Amino acid sequence: MKGLRIEAMLRAQRRGRHISFHTPGHKRRGDDITELSYSDCLYAPRGVLLAAEEDIAKILGAEKSFMLTDGSTSGVFSMLAAARAAGAASVAAPVCSHPSVLHACRAMGIGIVPIPQQVRFGIPRMPKIAEIAQALERADALLLTSPDYYGFFAPLKEARRLCDAQDKPLLVDGAHGSHLHFEPSVYGGTYADLWVDGVHKSLPALTQGAVVSAHAAYAAFLQDSVRLFRTTSPSYPILASVEKAVKYPRNRAIEVAARECRTACGAIDNDDWTKLVVPFGKEARRAAQTLEAHGVYPEFCDGQYLMFYLSPCTKARELNKLRKLLAGIPREAVPEDAPSGVIPMYWEEA
Repeated sequence: MKGLRIEAMLRAQRRGRHISFHTPGHKRRGDDITELSYSDCLYAPRGVLLAAEEDIAKILGAEKSFMLTDGSTSGVFSMLAAARAAGAASVAAPVCSHPSVLHACRAMGIGIVPIPQQVRFGIPRMPKIAEIAQALERADALLLTSPDYYGFFAPLKEARRLCDAQDKPLLVDGAHGSHLHFEPSVYGGTYADLWVDGVHKSLPALTQGAVVSAHAAYAAFLQDSVRLFRTTSPSYPILASVEKAVKYPRNRAIEVAARECRTACGAIDNDDWTKLVVPFGKEARRAAQTLEAHGVYPEFCDGQYLMFYLSPCTKARELNKLRKLLAGIPREAVPEDAPSGVIPMYWEEA
């Protein structure tokens, strides 16, 4: 893979003599170094880290992108802080948004206008555009999650029109959608003023690797806010993996195989190929145990569904094994009034 700036820097420093009188305490084991003269400084990057972030911004279509080693949560905090600095005192958000939305708003004194979500067959549905519009009338900004944990896209194009009509910013928690930069029509960054990509979830980055980005009007605000929430001791292996993940090539073959597997396995008809959501009803937990006994571990079991998280690194043979195993596991129908396995935010506490 070409153009991996951080990896190139780490390879170069491995070849040289290096006696470590600096943190971390293990004294330079592998690529886990600190911010030194040759490795740049993430708090105020001027060298290799700045170049890597500029590459990432170009790929994601952003004015500014910032690498994170603290996960998408720090990205959510950063983009909400940027919106607050730009004048947004309240935000409309769906009730099943990630808890980091509630926590960030609580920490920064941002009011929350909840957007209701219906639950059908145990899955929270994306809010309707009419419900989004009604909530946005009472808020200064809009935050949507796209895609959600079950692989559904928010109505981003319509939401963008609403925000433009009211001159309010659109924020997108795309923690589960970093792979979508290959598909601009459904990618959060195409529509949002500020957005988060959790690249460790659906692209091959190390856990906690993420990116937060902004378009022009909010870039300066975001640059200030990431300094509030981003660690001053970043992990260089995570940074290198974030850059590599964003630059990782698209795997069209596995996307096709994933969609074929969805049909063959009787998974729900969702929008996102990386989320294979298979209904088992009351047999879900027993099904998970059966799969684990064969060395197959799903992302989650919510009591009704098993969700299998795919990525460009998923192998066709792994999907074939999953398909064969699922064919022999009993299932029950999920009732329409089944409760959601997702815990909504407690807005009354905000």
